[in-house]
Amino acid sequence: MQATESATGTPYEHLVQRERVHGSLYTDEQIFAEELARIWYTTWVFVGHLSEVPQPNDYVRKNIGPQEVIMTRDRDGDIHLLLNRCAHRGSIICAEPRGNSSAFRCPYHGWTFRNTGKLLGYPFRQGYERTGPGLDLAEVPRVRSYQGFVFASLSPTGRSLEQHLGPAAAAELDRLAGLSPEGELILDCGWVTHQFGANWKLLFENDADGYHPQFAHQSIFSASHSPIGDLYTDRSPVVARDIGNGHSLRDMRPVYRSAHPLSWAAATESKLPDYVASMRARYGDEADQVLTDGPPNIMIFPNLAIMDIHISAFQPVAPNLSLQHVTAVQFKGAPDLNLRQLQQTVASVGPAGMFLADDAEMHERVQRGLAARQPEWVDVRRGLNREHTDDQGFTVSTVTDETGIRAFWREYLQLMTTGEMSAA
Repeated sequence: MQATESATGTPYEHLVQRERVHGSLYTDEQIFAEELARIWYTTWVFVGHLSEVPQPNDYVRKNIGPQEVIMTRDRDGDIHLLLNRCAHRGSIICAEPRGNSSAFRCPYHGWTFRNTGKLLGYPFRQGYERTGPGLDLAEVPRVRSYQGFVFASLSPTGRSLEQHLGPAAAAELDRLAGLSPEGELILDCGWVTHQFGANWKLLFENDADGYHPQFAHQSIFSASHSPIGDLYTDRSPVVARDIGNGHSLRDMRPVYRSAHPLSWAAATESKLPDYVASMRARYGDEADQVLTDGPPNIMIFPNLAIMDIHISAFQPVAPNLSLQHVTAVQFKGAPDLNLRQLQQTVASVGPAGMFLADDAEMHERVQRGLAARQPEWVDVRRGLNREHTDDQGFTVSTVTDETGIRAFWREYLQLMTTGEMSAA
């Protein structure tokens, strides 16, 4: 199919090339509007987790790009995603971040809706001859979950969530859930939201990038005498892997397997005896392997990053403004490990997180730099000369290479030109 031109009149196939991408992709307002239409409102987007609404009538406010949505669990236990906009005159209908209610009442004119979106009623009924159709809250047409992660698509048609994730990303979510003694995540400790004066793609690229830690985070590694920095060199056994559909994996298992169980948690069995005992009861002889391999470090297109101990969700607001929502990974049945993971998440990407401060500075420096007229292009060629195909057919390179970033841009180009792939 012939490439679709961007709003600037330039074909996207020219703006996104194998070795470079054009700077306007991070700054142009018209391109940003097209991204919302062709990516955020078309493909599958991570919204939240089932554990955030554990009880009937629980709700939590979420987003799909700039669109506010309410994730509810109705009295029968079914999950709904409702657009947070009154069907009458357009007011935001839910202002609380979370709660429990079987209905929502618009503060403007008192219209009331079930937590399924169904219109219940409105004051002064004699003012209406009839209400007619279309007065329920709008509901996101496709909502699916995998391992408790809730994904949504504002497009009523297109490939399934299973097709979007693919077997490799799904397997990594399975691996994450498998670190729970009860096989489930519970993301119930709340989300911290950070605002950056930077394009949303810079946030995704940063978490897919294993080249920057030795430099952007050098002061942290030096002050704390941390061995983490050694994982991000050309000598590291860690690999970057393109696993399809814009998703990528930073595979840390070669390092963990040369250490000891729980090295990914910077812990030992003596520090987490209850957790280890629960895992041995669940897995038996396989427990050591599970506890050694640890959690994934995976990017799921377009807005989900699982970074071992914490999860980030990216939200575009404007071409030069983005939000990052962060929470700690918590495992059902593992209170001792959960406390440790929460403390480490707060220290690294919390309000005063050491890594967060470095990354925030880099995001905004890059955004300011991209406003310069020259050079026009952003280079993404690192490691092209040493990429190879592994035994699963995935493209692999060293951890410092930009394999994951190129994976993102290939999916981006696909969606911005030919649109969402049809369901098989």
